[in-house]
Amino acid sequence: MKKSMETALFLLWATSLVATVGSLFFSEVLGYAPCELCWYQRILMYPLVLIYGTALWKKKWDVAFPGIIMSGIGIFVSIYHYMLQKIPSLSAADTCGLVPCNGQYINVFGFVTIPFLAGTAFIIIFIIHLFVVVKKGRNDV
Repeated sequence: MKKSMETALFLLWATSLVATVGSLFFSEVLGYAPCELCWYQRILMYPLVLIYGTALWKKKWDVAFPGIIMSGIGIFVSIYHYMLQKIPSLSAADTCGLVPCNGQYINVFGFVTIPFLAGTAFIIIFIIHLFVVVKKGRNDV
């Protein structure tokens, strides 16, 4: 495996690890109860630590393939969750569960919320993974 591929896998693993630790910090240390959409984002993020960690450990890029699919889905879940928080007309029909999905535990600079952070991590993961796939495709030809 080329050094650039190994570096990309490390960045993917590190990004997913930081996002996972961050979400656990919000819920376990700060006591913020996750809503239903937060759980869906966790379901998509947490396995990425294992997927990219295993790919990095085995030095096999093919092991990492599910990561691009999961991060792509995660982007859409995060965007929808963020829209529920920021667009009042969408949040009026919120039937998310015990913890409302339009609640904002944090709101830094008026736009950085927890779904924004999760979405940013999913986008970073998706873009790095996409660049590597494109680069691999060019080298295979």
